[in-house]
Amino acid sequence: MNQYETVFIFTPVLSEDQMKEAVGKFRDLLTSNGAEFLYEENWGIRKLAYSIEKKSSGFYVVFGYKVAPTAIKTLEIAFRRDERVLRYLTVKMEKYAAAYAAKRQSLKANKKED
Repeated sequence: MNQYETVFIFTPVLSEDQMKEAVGKFRDLLTSNGAEFLYEENWGIRKLAYSIEKKSSGFYVVFGYKVAPTAIKTLEIAFRRDERVLRYLTVKMEKYAAAYAAKRQSLKANKKED
């Protein structure tokens, strides 16, 4: 299993419940394909660098997970079919990037505990 990180941007017109449902849909899709989740970050609404579908902001979500490469194709097809997703990017993490992401997550966890 390889480690991946996926960033996706939802349209900003969704309500909080719709956003949680959409994130849950993609999380469930990955777990049903055997993914082991390492972290999930909701970055909130941020301004886009350029307009996409006449929208200047979007709701950003980041997933970090380990999964077989065949599940990535299934995930990206689901992103393309969902009209709520403006953009997405999936990156295979190399060992140094994966170590950095793990370190970053442990630092965040330590800050929350303090």
